[in-house]
Amino acid sequence: MRELWASGGGGCRHVRTVLARKMGGCRVLGPVLGSWRRRPEIQAAREAAGFGTEARQQPQSRGSSKRSRPLENQPFPGLLQPENLSREQLIDVVRASVLDQKGPLVTLNKPPGLPVTGKPGELTLLSVLPELSQSLGLGERELQVVRASGKETSGLVLLSSCPQTASHLQKFFTYSQRAQRPIATYWAVTDGIPAPSEGKIQAALKLEHIEGVDLVVPVKSPSRKDILEGVKRTLSYYRVVATGSGCALVQLQPLTVFPSQLQVHMVLQLCPVLGDHKYSARVSTVLGQRFLLPAESIKPQRQVLDEALIRRLHLTPSQAAQLPLHLHLHCLHLPGARPRDTPSELLAPLPPYFSRTLQYLGLHQQ
Repeated sequence: MRELWASGGGGCRHVRTVLARKMGGCRVLGPVLGSWRRRPEIQAAREAAGFGTEARQQPQSRGSSKRSRPLENQPFPGLLQPENLSREQLIDVVRASVLDQKGPLVTLNKPPGLPVTGKPGELTLLSVLPELSQSLGLGERELQVVRASGKETSGLVLLSSCPQTASHLQKFFTYSQRAQRPIATYWAVTDGIPAPSEGKIQAALKLEHIEGVDLVVPVKSPSRKDILEGVKRTLSYYRVVATGSGCALVQLQPLTVFPSQLQVHMVLQLCPVLGDHKYSARVSTVLGQRFLLPAESIKPQRQVLDEALIRRLHLTPSQAAQLPLHLHLHCLHLPGARPRDTPSELLAPLPPYFSRTLQYLGLHQQ
């Protein structure tokens, strides 16, 4: 665990990447300190949409009613509802979520609720990448997804317009996972405080279609046949960063990739992620003691929160039933210019509603 957290500063150094040497006609990665140069039109779009606004920054804009009023009136500022957007509006939202652009690489800070892929005809991130490529001046070089957070998860999405660079990155990610070196760091707010305060979570998981819903179910002592049929052994590291009001700010680093892995892992710790309306019902409480219910028999339902916690979050019960998932892909490690170079990192700020939750619960990162 020592090497895992050695980077400090919440698990990630404030390092950005630029593009260096060429590879197969495309430039690949090399680390330098500092940030990518942000194009003026991208910055203007981000400011207009309010992306990347941290809660600690909000008091500075108190004198501006145009900035403060929308956040005060919205229970979950920064939450996206793509079903209410036209294609043109979604394109504007995606453009506003661009964090950085350099050469073939584009980094987004995806709002929660935006699916990366979907059925034909559905509005997804993938469906508007051609328009994004054009607006970023990439011409005929269409962007492809290299790494992305899930639909309900906010945070980093890494795109590339160069197939060789994308392949180089995918190989780096695969090698890092096999070497059990974390490449992604998530922030989560949990209902409950994990004990011990740091450790690893190991579980065999499988994807089952139960009553019309795809659900991830733990498997005890999987056989070789189970593994061949799709059961996967999963591993995540976690560390409690702050606690307050019976909740915790937790840093999560998955060492494997499986749908809903982090949500299910935190349920197994009896501390579901705040806003997890899919798996949190598997945790029940009797006389103040939490325990797990059989996963196969529990249908997804709205997360049930303590009344005192709902009041602390400044929400009504109906608003609490719509609480978004507080799981954010904050940091991605990228390879250095040479094999022995220290990986650099990309960072994505928290959504406004996530930062506001931290304020209300007194969860201050050390």
